[in-house]
Amino acid sequence: MFARVNSVGLFGLNAFEVQVEIEASKGLPSLDIVGLGDVVVRESRERIRSAFRTSEIAFPSMKLMVNLAPADTKKSGSVHDLAVAVALMCVNGLVGEEKISKSAFIGEVALNGEIRGINGVLPMTILAKEKGIEEIYVPFENGREASVVDGIRVYPVKDLTSLIGHFSGREEIKTLDKYIPCETDYFGDLDFADVKGQETAKKALEIAACGGHNVLMVGAPGSGKSMLAKRMPSILPPMTFEESIETTNIHSISGLVNKDTPLITKRPFRSPHHTISTAGLSGGGSVPRPGEISLAHNGLLFLDELAEFNRQTLEILRQPLEDSRVTISRASGSITYPCSIMLIAAMNPCPCGYYGHPTRKCICNQKQVSNYLSKVSGPMLDRFDLHIEVAPVLFDEISSQGKEESSEKIRERVIRAREIQTERFKGTNIVCNARITSDIIRDVCVMTDSAVEMVRGVFEKLGLSARAYDRILKVARTIADMDGSELIDRKHIAQAVQYRSLDRKYWS
Repeated sequence: MFARVNSVGLFGLNAFEVQVEIEASKGLPSLDIVGLGDVVVRESRERIRSAFRTSEIAFPSMKLMVNLAPADTKKSGSVHDLAVAVALMCVNGLVGEEKISKSAFIGEVALNGEIRGINGVLPMTILAKEKGIEEIYVPFENGREASVVDGIRVYPVKDLTSLIGHFSGREEIKTLDKYIPCETDYFGDLDFADVKGQETAKKALEIAACGGHNVLMVGAPGSGKSMLAKRMPSILPPMTFEESIETTNIHSISGLVNKDTPLITKRPFRSPHHTISTAGLSGGGSVPRPGEISLAHNGLLFLDELAEFNRQTLEILRQPLEDSRVTISRASGSITYPCSIMLIAAMNPCPCGYYGHPTRKCICNQKQVSNYLSKVSGPMLDRFDLHIEVAPVLFDEISSQGKEESSEKIRERVIRAREIQTERFKGTNIVCNARITSDIIRDVCVMTDSAVEMVRGVFEKLGLSARAYDRILKVARTIADMDGSELIDRKHIAQAVQYRSLDRKYWS
């Protein structure tokens, strides 16, 4: 006897079709699984045997061969347990193969017959729909996540007994309605209204939010760098549905999706500790998993105490920041994860933190200061569009009873600026000014004659790199958008250059 059951596999972010083929013949009772499965896949034999026994389901007393096709693609994890169990039910006559020809099954089978949740259900459900699958059976706790995908019926399965009841007609499993996310609250406890003073820094962060630019903040301890960075998500524009799906896919394969609110609608904010490893930041493992830079996709990656990070770890960021993707290569294959992020970094100017402080004396010698700052390389520094010096807050500012501008008001201006960019880049993959590519930068960043003269003078005087020149133009483009100006004027260039001065002050 032969039967075939549809399933879906996952390698990194890439889902692929899997067909569980089973052949039953006369001979000594046995169950073999082939098809390039890892140890977890091979162990499914014992899990399913125990599940059938505890669920009082007769296990076929025959010579059984299970193949996970395509046989030359590596399979990993417990995702195919449910499909193998259903294939055995087909052999037993408990499930008709014709009933499940347009169905797919994913999930881990526990020893007591329960179906346990798995990671990566969303990308697997998306692929199943694209391949013409009409219904998918998933673990009960992953049901809402799968229901995000429109156009495919989702059956949440609790255990093998209820699945047999469903196919026998005794008690059908109800399909889930499409998941519709609630309106996201962007203005929680962290609001820019709580930040006293720091008008220059707030203005620079608003520019960064309008154009999606990377920001480096340098200042003494307690000046408010972390406080400002943690409030950035409250002024970023809302995510599109496509961005939500992209981001949720990455969080799904990492097991970070909330089963009750499975679709991520608020831009991620990731803040790894400075002791993080290279693999933790960029991704890694025998089956490569996403790192912090990918988990922050379409959101913010905040690196506090930048100079305390391992230099090799920081250098890993250079190429992903340029390409908006990171590729991890292993013997089993290469995986590319998206990482279109805003990078916000904060650091002190020296080990004690008070180099250049207006009132407190720095206790570091010049060599200590130089060694500390040199932990951030020139090429890495070049990838920050805006450099901000966060000055200490004065007593009059911090004790003021006046109300500061709220995140909601700032966000309204950010959204208006992003709408201009959306219209400008319609029909392209570019979403904001920070992602302008070199082939169109001259067409997009059109300057007045006086602005051209100013850029020429700045370029020659400061000895800017080509990358720094492009980034100044992109920031100036954003400032012009905030002013509602189609042309980049001299004042826009002057403001953009002002945000590239700290490398000359500290690193020279």
